[in-house]
Amino acid sequence: MNLSSSLLAVNPLDAGSLLGAFGALGIAVVLFAETGLLVGFFLPGDSLLFTAGLLCTTGSGSGPHLDLAQVLAAAAVGALAGAQVGYLLGRRGGRALLARSRNKHLHEGAVRAEELLDRYGHGKAVVLARFVPVVRTVLNPLAGALGVGARTFTLWQVVGGLVWTFGLVLAGFGLGSSVPNVDRYLLPIVALVVAVSLLPLALELLRSRRRARAR
Repeated sequence: MNLSSSLLAVNPLDAGSLLGAFGALGIAVVLFAETGLLVGFFLPGDSLLFTAGLLCTTGSGSGPHLDLAQVLAAAAVGALAGAQVGYLLGRRGGRALLARSRNKHLHEGAVRAEELLDRYGHGKAVVLARFVPVVRTVLNPLAGALGVGARTFTLWQVVGGLVWTFGLVLAGFGLGSSVPNVDRYLLPIVALVVAVSLLPLALELLRSRRRARAR
């Protein structure tokens, strides 16, 4: 199989497929796109990080063996650089970029991102957004568009980005190190991680609907 056919065979929604094709470099690219570019809202950041941590353990036969230091470095670079680029794009016209999109998930994410900023303040909202799919894509350009201070945003996006990336990678690594033959259960584990990562999104949507009914 040549390089072009291998690339065509990659499933961008499957963490294992991405890691098998691109390794640690794929982590940096995916996280940069998910946190810095509005088109990356559908990418599997949470499951990618957790799966990468699992694949750093020895004896994982379901995918490539990855180096933990490389994975942590790639995850941090991708997540931090992506968020900063998203913020800068937002300062130069984030509202206009969002308005041109017809994707309802992005617009719903923008509403939730604004609610986070209003409810928790800039610093806490930037950190919390890292753990909510779609919201972590939209909040960075939205923060720039709303005039969140550059120092405040940079400080807290670094804190949130490192906690998010290191936390999920090390959680996967810890599980893989402590459970024998964990690769046998890779698919259900990743499915559980995806479900847990979507839980805050579902709860926030439920709260929004309840508030709308109350009004």
